[in-house]
Amino acid sequence: MKKLSLLSIGLIVSCNSAQKSVSETTLSRTTTIASPVEYAMTITEEDLKGHLYIYASDDFEGRETGKPGQKKAVAYIQKQYEELGIPGAKKDGTYFQKVPLEMSKVPSGHISINGTRFDLGKDFVTFSSLISEYQEFAFLGFGIETETYSDFNGIDVQDKLILVEVGEPLNEDGTYKLTGTNEKSLWSNFNESVSKRMEIAAKKGARGILIHDSKNFSRLKARYDFIKRSDRSVMNLADENTDKMAAIFIGDEMANALLEAIDPNGTLHTVPMKILANIKNENQNIDSENVVAVLKGSEKPNEYVVISSHLDHIGINADGQINNGADDDGSGTVALFEIAEAFKTASAAGNGPKRSIVFLHVTGEEKGLLGSKYYTDHEPLFPLSNTVANLNIDMIGRIDPKREGNRNYIYLIGSDKLSIDLHNLSEEVNKEYTNIELDYTFNDENDPNRFYYRSDHYNFAKNNIPIIFYFNGTHADYHRPGDTPDKINYDLLENRTRLIFYTAWEVANRPKKVVVDKMAK
Repeated sequence: MKKLSLLSIGLIVSCNSAQKSVSETTLSRTTTIASPVEYAMTITEEDLKGHLYIYASDDFEGRETGKPGQKKAVAYIQKQYEELGIPGAKKDGTYFQKVPLEMSKVPSGHISINGTRFDLGKDFVTFSSLISEYQEFAFLGFGIETETYSDFNGIDVQDKLILVEVGEPLNEDGTYKLTGTNEKSLWSNFNESVSKRMEIAAKKGARGILIHDSKNFSRLKARYDFIKRSDRSVMNLADENTDKMAAIFIGDEMANALLEAIDPNGTLHTVPMKILANIKNENQNIDSENVVAVLKGSEKPNEYVVISSHLDHIGINADGQINNGADDDGSGTVALFEIAEAFKTASAAGNGPKRSIVFLHVTGEEKGLLGSKYYTDHEPLFPLSNTVANLNIDMIGRIDPKREGNRNYIYLIGSDKLSIDLHNLSEEVNKEYTNIELDYTFNDENDPNRFYYRSDHYNFAKNNIPIIFYFNGTHADYHRPGDTPDKINYDLLENRTRLIFYTAWEVANRPKKVVVDKMAK
């Protein structure tokens, strides 16, 4: 699981309690389908353990994105699908979806506004490159655009610099315009809204976005200073990098130099001003890929259920210690292998899924959900409009210390965010087959960990695709060398993997698609 970034956890009932005979299932639906129990039984502790002791071994060197260990990981993943006879998802039948990544070093340079110089690292921070001259900029207020509200109406920002403030508009009575209440929306949260502002600006054709937030600038500057001192680099999607649109976070002094020229009534408009940007950086291309396989549906092959896990981890520490990432996310990776085998076994018996199942192993999760973002935002191999749901698996092999003594659980996050239908389906499946305690602690909107935004499902959710995120919680070995295969609870891993298979089975085979009854925030 990705750490939260600035820029940007004895069974009383046996885990095998769901030993049903092979018969038609009884979940609420208008038609019946073959029972999945026989196929779920192919998911075993022994197989999961066998895979994980290989995948999370020292030979894979912590699977850091773009490093040799990650290349061993993708080769191992490809081999599993080849042996199962499940083809690659690319049109040519191959498995690898190249993800264009760049490692951005801290840039250098300055910006002058009507002849006044402002220095990078002091007056503003960015990891972008921007060398250009402008005679005007566009003030866009909060830089928000939703179905009911837009700061962009009537303003052409093509190839322009735009200035936005973090926050959201108020009504005359002091309530928030977007919610109509005293409650703030996501747009008031810096960490969760800044990328939305950047995405909107880029889609509108802006050349650069100047983002002003007095409260967070000092934190951004401290982060920039730390990266510069430690000579670190930041990984980004190359397609979104600085040559297309620069994202620049500005301090109060620089903001004042721009705001002084703006209509005091706050009208959104284009402002004449000479701005010279001279910011340079040196980026290094990173070779990495998602691994994607697909099992075609028998009746609705053009509708897709995506099951995902991330294939990467954080690599080797400076002192040479390997972060094996057995739980994060070796557990999700091997669970995906076993789910694929169960579906393939069903297919060979003439009971293949009605909808297509996409097995998506994404790269760059630890670097900022980059592989899943590339899949959803740049090159979806299958149309997002036909993607019924995403079931995302990230850390399901351990026990949250808070749950010791009550171990038969799994944290579910996001199941009701976009679809009550999916949430109810999930509950019914668990009740019928696995009897795991579904713990929604981290599904709380006010959860300070913000896990909903920290794994690959989020890139599907933001595109209004219903998701479920399966998660065991963090532990003392999270992102540490101690996350090794011997500490995995393989009985729990087996039962949790079966739960996900049963859920995917129901989503794939029910007569109608999962109903989306809410919109992404």
